[in-house]
Amino acid sequence: MSFPFDTNYASLELLIEKAKKKMPRFAFEYLDGGCNENINRDRNTSELRDVLLRPQYLNNNYTEANMETELFGVKYSAPFGISPVGLQGLMWPNAPEILAKAAFKHNIPFILSTVTTSSIERIAELTEGKAWYQLYHPREEWLRDDILDRCEASGYDVLCVLSDVPTFGYRAKEIRNGLAMPPQLNFRNVSQALARPEWCLEILKHGVPSFKTMEKYMDKNMNVKQLGQFMNSTFSGRLNSDRIKAIRDKWKGKLVIKGVASDEDAAEAVRLGFDGMIISNHGGRQLDAGESTIAVVKEISEKYKGQIKIMMDSGVRTGPDVARALSCGAEFTFMGRTFMYAVGALGKKGGDHIIEMLKMQFRQVMEQVCCDTPKELQKFRVK
Repeated sequence: MSFPFDTNYASLELLIEKAKKKMPRFAFEYLDGGCNENINRDRNTSELRDVLLRPQYLNNNYTEANMETELFGVKYSAPFGISPVGLQGLMWPNAPEILAKAAFKHNIPFILSTVTTSSIERIAELTEGKAWYQLYHPREEWLRDDILDRCEASGYDVLCVLSDVPTFGYRAKEIRNGLAMPPQLNFRNVSQALARPEWCLEILKHGVPSFKTMEKYMDKNMNVKQLGQFMNSTFSGRLNSDRIKAIRDKWKGKLVIKGVASDEDAAEAVRLGFDGMIISNHGGRQLDAGESTIAVVKEISEKYKGQIKIMMDSGVRTGPDVARALSCGAEFTFMGRTFMYAVGALGKKGGDHIIEMLKMQFRQVMEQVCCDTPKELQKFRVK
């Protein structure tokens, strides 16, 4: 059997091990950590992996596995995409562009975060306008409208409105490392960076990462403290029905809410006219005492499937995890950390590598249980 990826890194564990050696410690800890004691980060994956599938080897109706999945009128090559991740270029220089290019090449969705390190326009250029955009809702309406106008002008069709950051999560390692707002440069960070020469060379090549989408609205002479104050004051607005209605009235494309973690919010999302929801708890980075995402998926999919597209991120790490999530009622999945571990480990080769690996893993599960299409995986779940 031939493998379309580097077999030295044929598992997520091997990629994580490599990424940890190549990324500065502060950057790896930013990527890897949840909030507080990391309980909900770990619960997301552990409870997802309690889901079991039962194969049907003598299924005479099985023909072959077809991973293609239609979502909002677009046929993607697999039922997974790349979650929005903040400060990607800090973790590995040029990471958003590496992943956007790979997503476009392999025909899976890439979601650009408001607070990552590439701009709306640049990612649109790399994906021919096929990327999605995640909106951190700003306090000022004029700023929201300008960002939406830029997305529309750049060809984005899917807007994800983030709901789960009414306050920033308490992340002790980020506070220690100076990556909380306002960010701080300290001797520890500098020494950790100097210990990773390849990362330093890539920074020299691509420049110091910054909030590219937001640069238009910032004073060019801001110091680090002023930058932190600007970001905190700009994105301190909690979502409510009036703000969502204003977005729904203005946005002509598909509208998705990301951060649904309860039946009550799911019902409200349907009422407010969202086209889709991403059940997510921000990778366990916001509420350590929260439920796992798979627990919420099971509850919500039974009530609302058919009324709204139900997607999931947080806890999904591998191809078998994608299959587990779909078997519980999710119609599509997204991953953030998995893709960033791959880029941290393999640089510009990381995007292609991880997509090929995930596709092979997911196809193998489908073939093993004798499932033709992703939407049929629910039939194979052990109840």
